[in-house]
Amino acid sequence: MTARFPLTLPDMNALSAEDFEVHFAGVLEHSPRYARVVAQSRPFTSAEAVARAFAGAFDADSQEEQVALIRAHPDLAGKAALAGDLTPESAGEQASAGLDRLSFDEYAEFHRLNAAYHERFGLPYVVCVRENTKASIFEGARRRLANTPEQERAAALHEIGRIARLRVLDLIREENA
Repeated sequence: MTARFPLTLPDMNALSAEDFEVHFAGVLEHSPRYARVVAQSRPFTSAEAVARAFAGAFDADSQEEQVALIRAHPDLAGKAALAGDLTPESAGEQASAGLDRLSFDEYAEFHRLNAAYHERFGLPYVVCVRENTKASIFEGARRRLANTPEQERAAALHEIGRIARLRVLDLIREENA
């Protein structure tokens, strides 16, 4: 199984562990191991339950593993985006907020914000771009630079949970929906 298309809950619950991992590998950026963990919790009764299982999987991780998950995310409008090296999920999400069509000044501002994040926190700025506008993404980055490292780690994990939820909902078609 290589294509990722919405599956019904019964079909998703019937997948082999290997096919489940392939189908949900992109839910958490460059972290397919979480799909292996979530597969063990089947059967699920809703797409929301699957999304909660992904959040629970990284919530249960050590702080070091959580930081590694955050660091697996690309900088917004960063070098990977410019080079076309984003995952399909990230590329689509960044495009949905117009981050693939920035002015020179906006690219410069993202470069500055990304650099400030790496300097202050050693992390990329992570936000659920599908739930934001370009303006709110900029504003959020500026505001979150005032966070403590602990607050920022928690904020990034919260955003990762929001990203994962939307990605899961893209991959499961509920029968009554």
